[in-house]
Amino acid sequence: MAAKKFKVVAVGGTFDELHKGHKALLLKAFEVGEQVLIGLCTDEFVAKMNKPHIVASYEERLKELKNFLKEHGLTERAKIIPLNDAYGVTLQRGCLEALVVSRETEPTARKINEERAKLGLEPLNIIIIDMVPSENHAPISTTRIRKGEIDREGHLIKRLNQFGDSGGKF
Repeated sequence: MAAKKFKVVAVGGTFDELHKGHKALLLKAFEVGEQVLIGLCTDEFVAKMNKPHIVASYEERLKELKNFLKEHGLTERAKIIPLNDAYGVTLQRGCLEALVVSRETEPTARKINEERAKLGLEPLNIIIIDMVPSENHAPISTTRIRKGEIDREGHLIKRLNQFGDSGGKF
């Protein structure tokens, strides 16, 4: 097995409706890090985010995350920690070397490094993955899944109109 680039990396999110994009993000973190800290947003933190949809409970999201890690044989290399804010453990000295983020959450990673600089801490390496596209090339997102536009793999969900057909849209 090739040596990992970093000893400890972190990834964070709500991980609601664990989808193909979340899985790509998590697998990238395990690709570059020996150990991966997974910050899972608490119900309290989610409530402050003003998501445009309902979000599964922390316990449900945690269970799904653990199942994914188990399926991929990654449980031993992961540590799931509750995330009460955008920073988690990232402002502590020496606890990690890199953040793995999506294009969408890159600004948060940059903000974390600004806060680290104010505290006299070294910046964290930032590994960015592109958003995973759906069948119609728009990014896969929990919002789109919750709206019934796509499934967790990014496949379009065909809707029937009042005439019982798809109206020629698909």
